[in-house]
Amino acid sequence: MVRIPRTLLIALAMVLGLGVATPSYAQFDFGGGAKTKKKKGKDTKKKKKKSDKKDAKEEDDEGDESDLVPLPSTGLDLNKPAPAAEAAKPEEKKPEAKPEKAKTAPAMSFEAVDVSGKSADRQKLDAALNQFKGDNYEQAALSAHTLMRDPKLAALSIESQYLLAKSLYRMGLYHSSLGEFSKILARGPNTRFFKSSLEWLFFISRKTVNEAVVLDEIAKYANFEFPQRFRHEFYYLLARYYFVRGKALDELEQKGEADKSFDEVKRLTLMIPKGDAFYARGKYLQGLALFRADKAEAALEAFKEVVRETREAAVSNSADAKAMKTLRELAFMQLGRTHYGARQNRYAIFYFGKVERGGTQWLESLFESSWASYRIGKYEQALGNLITLSSPFFREEYFPEALILKAVIYYENCRYREALMVIEDFERIYGPVQEQLEQLVAKNMEATEYYNVLADVKKKNKEGLTQSHTDQILERILNLALTDTDLKKTADSIGELESEIDGFGGKSDNFKFSGLAKELIEGLKGQREQLIKKAGVMAKGKLEFENGALKALRSNGLRIKFETNDQEKRFLEEVLASGGEAKIVIPYKFSAAVSDEELYWPYFGEYWRDELGTYEYTLTKGCIDPEAYKVSGGQQKN
Repeated sequence: MVRIPRTLLIALAMVLGLGVATPSYAQFDFGGGAKTKKKKGKDTKKKKKKSDKKDAKEEDDEGDESDLVPLPSTGLDLNKPAPAAEAAKPEEKKPEAKPEKAKTAPAMSFEAVDVSGKSADRQKLDAALNQFKGDNYEQAALSAHTLMRDPKLAALSIESQYLLAKSLYRMGLYHSSLGEFSKILARGPNTRFFKSSLEWLFFISRKTVNEAVVLDEIAKYANFEFPQRFRHEFYYLLARYYFVRGKALDELEQKGEADKSFDEVKRLTLMIPKGDAFYARGKYLQGLALFRADKAEAALEAFKEVVRETREAAVSNSADAKAMKTLRELAFMQLGRTHYGARQNRYAIFYFGKVERGGTQWLESLFESSWASYRIGKYEQALGNLITLSSPFFREEYFPEALILKAVIYYENCRYREALMVIEDFERIYGPVQEQLEQLVAKNMEATEYYNVLADVKKKNKEGLTQSHTDQILERILNLALTDTDLKKTADSIGELESEIDGFGGKSDNFKFSGLAKELIEGLKGQREQLIKKAGVMAKGKLEFENGALKALRSNGLRIKFETNDQEKRFLEEVLASGGEAKIVIPYKFSAAVSDEELYWPYFGEYWRDELGTYEYTLTKGCIDPEAYKVSGGQQKN
């Protein structure tokens, strides 16, 4: 049946919306019909185009080469170097004078350039600088590269490389620029432009699709004090680095080293003050680290703080608020999961219900809320959520566990025929998929080949190629792998590198056929190969996880099938023993009463976008006495 608020009937034709999420495998325990009712709700999701603005602070940043004060060592000894080795205090150098901003003059002047007191070599560098300031970045890059390669101009090498790095950045070649800044930083803190090169890392991290490509470089210099205006962003990015690293160490079952990484996450996020732009993001990382350490109460407080700090973003339509809204939804999801883990199911349902309808986490929140509803016997709500997940609007989504939950609910209500039918459907749909996954991960291919499998899926998605039903499900799993945040960002970085390589074709002939362009392209190809290997390792791990999860679900399905057949046999024996008088199920009492703000509406299998998420499935019949029924003995009271 359907519940429709009277106040929405007038605006019925104006409602729009929806979104997606990823599954979280809940604990399997036996706890789980008929007519359906649904509530109508509003969908107020709006989209706004995001503008791409240039960083204002980067414009005339020549770098202030003040001393760097080493920070205390983190004490970590990780396989991959994170904090840099202790370095001596750099020599104090006089900051470069920044060019004075141009002022409006009453008349144009054609005064000659004063080159008195400057060597011919310095004049060449000044000429390259003037090209840069005149926005002729291609020629500035070529001039700087020529100066760098001239052994007679070794004294100007560092300045030329710094100019080259900045020119590449202004040309939009961010990965190439990162490579040059990395080479400057590798010379050590005593070199000129070390501090300002650190600053440029932050500019690049804001331009690339994946900040992780910069995280490794930032982490190398964790023992140095970063410029004040980037201090808190540095703490957040470094915390992100340790968080990702800690997850990887956990997967490798190196718990001791993983503990150290997560301790660093907590330490660094505590250094971000309240009110800072990175405070809420830091708090979220802190909450995840605390949750991992089984400190549920502290984790809950951290996630609640994220919700408080993002309250204004929830009602804002600005481009900057988009990331905060996503963070807010993730915080609600973690609040729900934390309460669910503590078996505080009503709290879990409350927080899952806070996720915005149609948001990126909405479907996931409905699914996980279904498990919490099942635990407290709210079968109608649980099954209603599963109706939404199985709607045609979400045909491409992947929630195999939803069928297992549905079978369990039918089992709990003595609806054995229905439970067996659901398990048969699950095995028919996902059995062949799991077998294909098993074969895929058993091939033990090179990491790059696993990434190529995902790349082929992306290509088929773009070309819209039709496949068999099993292949379509397998494709959903591979697409699910690409929804993993770290893997998706890595894949996006690979695409960004490929775009940057292709971008050289649009440059002037003088630039694209130069030795510099050839060097940069080779460097980008090297970066791409490294990222493909990294993505391949992540892809294989994700596919192995999904294979293991499907295998476990198939095992649970067989367990349900066994228990269901056993209970059905017991009841049939009772029916025979009683001469046909024993009953397996009886009608349940239910009411169609609704509040004054709603209408009761019959459901005949149709789907409307504005009704998704509001369904309730009415169980009209079930066990004779659900409370007295005992699974172990198969007994009931009449």
